Amino acid sequence: MHMQLFRRFASVFFLLAAVQTASAQETTKIGVVNLDRIARESNAAKAGNQKIEAEFSKRSKDLQETSARLKAAADKFDKDAPVLSDTDRQRRQRELGDMDKDLQRRQREANEDYNQRRKEENDAITDRANKALRVLADQEKYDLVLTDAVIVSPRIDITDKLLKLMNAAPAPAATK
Repeated sequence: MHMQLFRRFASVFFLLAAVQTASAQETTKIGVVNLDRIARESNAAKAGNQKIEAEFSKRSKDLQETSARLKAAADKFDKDAPVLSDTDRQRRQRELGDMDKDLQRRQREANEDYNQRRKEENDAITDRANKALRVLADQEKYDLVLTDAVIVSPRIDITDKLLKLMNAAPAPAATK
Protein backbone atom coordinates (compact mmCIF):
# COMPACT_ATOMS: atom_id res chain seq x y z
CA MET A 1 0.00 0.00 0.00
CA HIS A 2 2.70 2.46 1.00
CA MET A 3 4.83 1.48 -1.97
CA GLN A 4 1.93 2.04 -4.37
CA LEU A 5 1.23 5.41 -2.78
CA PHE A 6 4.91 6.33 -3.05
CA ARG A 7 4.99 5.31 -6.72
CA ARG A 8 1.96 7.47 -7.47
CA PHE A 9 3.46 10.42 -5.65
CA ALA A 10 6.77 9.95 -7.41
CA SER A 11 5.18 9.67 -10.84
CA VAL A 12 3.13 12.82 -10.29
CA PHE A 13 6.21 14.62 -8.99
CA PHE A 14 8.30 13.64 -12.02
CA LEU A 15 5.46 14.47 -14.38
CA LEU A 16 5.11 17.92 -12.84
CA ALA A 17 8.88 18.44 -12.93
CA ALA A 18 8.97 17.46 -16.62
CA VAL A 19 6.08 19.79 -17.44
CA GLN A 20 7.76 22.65 -15.56
CA THR A 21 11.09 22.05 -17.28
CA ALA A 22 9.57 21.76 -20.74
CA SER A 23 7.66 24.97 -20.40
CA ALA A 24 9.97 27.15 -18.37
CA GLN A 25 8.71 30.28 -20.12
CA GLU A 26 5.04 29.22 -20.29
CA THR A 27 2.81 28.73 -17.30
CA THR A 28 1.31 25.30 -17.01
CA LYS A 29 -2.25 25.23 -15.82
CA ILE A 30 -2.97 22.20 -13.64
CA GLY A 31 -6.22 21.15 -12.01
CA VAL A 32 -7.21 18.31 -9.73
CA VAL A 33 -10.68 16.80 -9.37
CA ASN A 34 -11.96 14.71 -6.47
CA LEU A 35 -14.15 12.10 -8.20
CA ASP A 36 -15.40 10.75 -4.88
CA ARG A 37 -16.91 14.15 -4.13
CA ILE A 38 -18.46 14.26 -7.59
CA ALA A 39 -20.00 10.82 -6.98
CA ARG A 40 -21.47 12.04 -3.66
CA GLU A 41 -22.46 15.64 -4.32
CA SER A 42 -23.50 15.99 -7.94
CA ASN A 43 -27.19 16.26 -8.73
CA ALA A 44 -26.87 13.28 -11.08
CA ALA A 45 -25.44 11.15 -8.27
CA LYS A 46 -28.17 12.18 -5.84
CA ALA A 47 -30.89 11.49 -8.41
CA GLY A 48 -29.31 8.13 -9.23
CA ASN A 49 -29.22 7.15 -5.56
CA GLN A 50 -32.88 8.07 -5.12
CA LYS A 51 -33.83 6.13 -8.24
CA ILE A 52 -31.99 3.02 -7.08
CA GLU A 53 -33.53 3.22 -3.61
CA ALA A 54 -36.99 3.50 -5.17
CA GLU A 55 -36.28 0.54 -7.47
CA PHE A 56 -35.22 -1.71 -4.62
CA SER A 57 -37.52 -0.56 -1.82
CA LYS A 58 -40.35 -2.99 -2.66
CA ARG A 59 -37.96 -5.91 -2.98
CA SER A 60 -36.29 -5.01 0.30
CA LYS A 61 -39.66 -4.76 2.03
CA ASP A 62 -40.68 -8.17 0.66
CA LEU A 63 -37.45 -9.71 1.96
CA GLN A 64 -37.99 -8.15 5.40
CA GLU A 65 -41.54 -9.53 5.50
CA THR A 66 -40.34 -12.99 4.46
CA SER A 67 -37.66 -12.86 7.14
CA ALA A 68 -40.27 -11.93 9.76
CA ARG A 69 -42.51 -14.84 8.62
CA LEU A 70 -39.55 -17.23 8.85
CA LYS A 71 -38.73 -16.01 12.35
CA ALA A 72 -42.37 -16.42 13.42
CA ALA A 73 -42.45 -19.94 11.95
CA ALA A 74 -39.20 -20.83 13.74
CA ASP A 75 -40.56 -19.47 17.03
CA LYS A 76 -43.76 -21.47 16.58
CA PHE A 77 -41.73 -24.58 15.82
CA ASP A 78 -39.61 -24.08 18.96
CA LYS A 79 -42.79 -23.77 21.00
CA ASP A 80 -44.51 -26.78 19.38
CA ALA A 81 -41.46 -29.06 19.04
CA PRO A 82 -41.85 -30.85 22.40
CA VAL A 83 -45.37 -32.09 21.51
CA LEU A 84 -44.75 -32.94 17.83
CA SER A 85 -44.16 -36.47 16.62
CA ASP A 86 -40.70 -37.22 15.24
CA THR A 87 -41.92 -37.24 11.64
CA ASP A 88 -43.78 -33.91 12.03
CA ARG A 89 -40.77 -32.36 13.77
CA GLN A 90 -38.41 -33.50 10.99
CA ARG A 91 -40.82 -32.34 8.27
CA ARG A 92 -41.17 -28.87 9.82
CA GLN A 93 -37.41 -28.62 10.36
CA ARG A 94 -36.92 -29.40 6.66
CA GLU A 95 -39.54 -26.80 5.71
CA LEU A 96 -37.85 -24.19 7.90
CA GLY A 97 -34.46 -25.07 6.39
CA ASP A 98 -35.86 -24.77 2.88
CA MET A 99 -37.49 -21.43 3.73
CA ASP A 100 -34.19 -20.18 5.17
CA LYS A 101 -32.20 -21.30 2.10
CA ASP A 102 -34.74 -19.64 -0.20
CA LEU A 103 -34.58 -16.41 1.80
CA GLN A 104 -30.77 -16.38 1.75
CA ARG A 105 -30.77 -17.01 -2.01
CA ARG A 106 -33.24 -14.18 -2.61
CA GLN A 107 -31.21 -11.83 -0.37
CA ARG A 108 -28.01 -12.72 -2.24
CA GLU A 109 -29.71 -12.12 -5.60
CA ALA A 110 -31.11 -8.81 -4.39
CA ASN A 111 -27.65 -7.72 -3.19
CA GLU A 112 -26.08 -8.71 -6.50
CA ASP A 113 -28.75 -6.84 -8.46
CA TYR A 114 -28.39 -3.79 -6.20
CA ASN A 115 -24.61 -3.77 -6.60
CA GLN A 116 -24.94 -4.13 -10.37
CA ARG A 117 -27.36 -1.18 -10.59
CA ARG A 118 -25.10 0.87 -8.32
CA LYS A 119 -22.15 0.13 -10.61
CA GLU A 120 -24.20 1.12 -13.67
CA GLU A 121 -25.19 4.41 -12.05
CA ASN A 122 -21.61 5.11 -10.91
CA ASP A 123 -20.32 4.38 -14.41
CA ALA A 124 -22.88 6.77 -15.90
CA ILE A 125 -21.92 9.49 -13.41
CA THR A 126 -18.21 8.96 -14.10
CA ASP A 127 -18.85 9.16 -17.84
CA ARG A 128 -20.83 12.36 -17.41
CA ALA A 129 -18.14 13.83 -15.14
CA ASN A 130 -15.42 13.00 -17.68
CA LYS A 131 -17.38 14.71 -20.47
CA ALA A 132 -17.98 17.79 -18.31
CA LEU A 133 -14.31 17.76 -17.29
CA ARG A 134 -13.24 17.84 -20.94
CA VAL A 135 -15.50 20.85 -21.50
CA LEU A 136 -14.12 22.59 -18.41
CA ALA A 137 -10.52 21.83 -19.37
CA ASP A 138 -11.09 23.22 -22.87
CA GLN A 139 -12.92 26.33 -21.62
CA GLU A 140 -10.31 27.20 -19.01
CA LYS A 141 -7.27 25.98 -20.98
CA TYR A 142 -5.97 23.39 -18.52
CA ASP A 143 -2.77 21.66 -19.60
CA LEU A 144 -3.13 18.82 -17.10
CA VAL A 145 -6.07 17.59 -15.03
CA LEU A 146 -5.56 14.85 -12.47
CA THR A 147 -8.31 12.85 -10.84
CA ASP A 148 -6.23 11.15 -8.19
CA ALA A 149 -3.75 12.94 -5.99
CA VAL A 150 -2.39 12.50 -2.49
CA ILE A 151 -2.09 16.17 -1.60
CA VAL A 152 -4.08 18.88 -3.35
CA SER A 153 -3.76 22.60 -2.89
CA PRO A 154 -7.12 24.39 -2.89
CA ARG A 155 -5.58 26.64 -5.55
CA ILE A 156 -5.62 23.82 -8.13
CA ASP A 157 -8.70 21.90 -6.88
CA ILE A 158 -11.36 22.35 -9.57
CA THR A 159 -13.93 19.97 -8.08
CA ASP A 160 -16.33 22.81 -7.24
CA LYS A 161 -16.13 24.16 -10.79
CA LEU A 162 -16.85 20.72 -12.20
CA LEU A 163 -19.79 20.22 -9.82
CA LYS A 164 -21.21 23.58 -10.86
CA LEU A 165 -20.86 22.70 -14.55
CA MET A 166 -22.40 19.24 -14.10
CA ASN A 167 -25.29 20.55 -11.99
CA ALA A 168 -26.05 23.30 -14.50
CA ALA A 169 -26.39 20.86 -17.39
CA PRO A 170 -29.66 18.93 -17.78
CA ALA A 171 -29.50 15.36 -16.55
CA PRO A 172 -29.23 12.75 -19.29
CA ALA A 173 -31.90 10.10 -19.77
CA ALA A 174 -31.93 7.63 -16.91
CA THR A 175 -30.26 4.27 -17.32
CA LYS A 176 -32.26 1.05 -17.08
